[in-house]
Amino acid sequence: MGNLLKLLQKPDDSTPDIFLDFENAQPTDGEKAVFEEVGKVLIRAFEVLDDLQRYRGAGDEIRDAISNPNNEDLQEKAWGAVCPLVVRLRNYYEYSQEVAEAVKSLLLIICSTDMSPTQHLDVQQATAKQFAEILDFTLRFDDLKMTNPAIQNDFSYYRRTLSRMKMASQDNTGDTSLAVNNEMANRMSLFYAQATPMLQTLSDATTKFVSENKDLPIENTTDVLSTMTAVCRVMLENRECHTRFQQGDTVLFVLRVMVGLIILYDHVHPVGAFDKRAAIDVKRCIKVLREQTPNVEGLLNALRYNSKHLNDETTPNGIRALLIS
Repeated sequence: MGNLLKLLQKPDDSTPDIFLDFENAQPTDGEKAVFEEVGKVLIRAFEVLDDLQRYRGAGDEIRDAISNPNNEDLQEKAWGAVCPLVVRLRNYYEYSQEVAEAVKSLLLIICSTDMSPTQHLDVQQATAKQFAEILDFTLRFDDLKMTNPAIQNDFSYYRRTLSRMKMASQDNTGDTSLAVNNEMANRMSLFYAQATPMLQTLSDATTKFVSENKDLPIENTTDVLSTMTAVCRVMLENRECHTRFQQGDTVLFVLRVMVGLIILYDHVHPVGAFDKRAAIDVKRCIKVLREQTPNVEGLLNALRYNSKHLNDETTPNGIRALLIS
């Protein structure tokens, strides 16, 4: 516990002796049940990311069908190409709901009132590790989604075609024969309409966790987020921590987690992450990001475009200038 306490006792010390083991943390007896359940969800994360990375879309078939509305062969070809893709999109959406439930289970452990946020993160490192893995997945998923316009195009075409089929047939061609029925399509539409759907799901899950657990003050949750952000920042600032990383991509992992925590805090906390009253030293976090080689412009963009309160009047001009420049 002492290593994390040093972070709070010496906030101006640039190299405090702290370390959160994102690579090898093992669950305590109290964490084990949730750890195993969440582990079943996280094991699919790489599979989802890999599948999304290989998503190419049905743009050619859709363009041909739209250009030749009376050609039934082209209409059927486009529909046949889009349906399997929409099944994949449905799988991503359904996985997002599993992630949301996993997040609430993890927050219930590290936001309880039996320990301070610092003690939670120090004692329950396996829970913090899984929470970090979800944040890492979230940023990577949303980055892939934002850079692939075929996703929205395919789904929009599917919904338009589904609507025409519904109008042409009173029985809607039998919902059970569709890749995605109308009810599911409506839910998926709300998900994919978001620029960063997985982050929005995470924010909604965290907000719902706070509202459902009225015995836990919101500060329990936001303090965990801000403390974990500080831990990540100091681990990145302290080069000695880097020598303890066993995997080559751990620095980038910690950077993504730090950014994800800032954005999540910004969505959940009433005044956001950039206000002077916020518990996060955003300026130092941005400086850490800017000092990376090679640069991590994608993570800076995540802060620029996914934050909720960056453009509020209460955001100091210095922070806005540092991030936007």
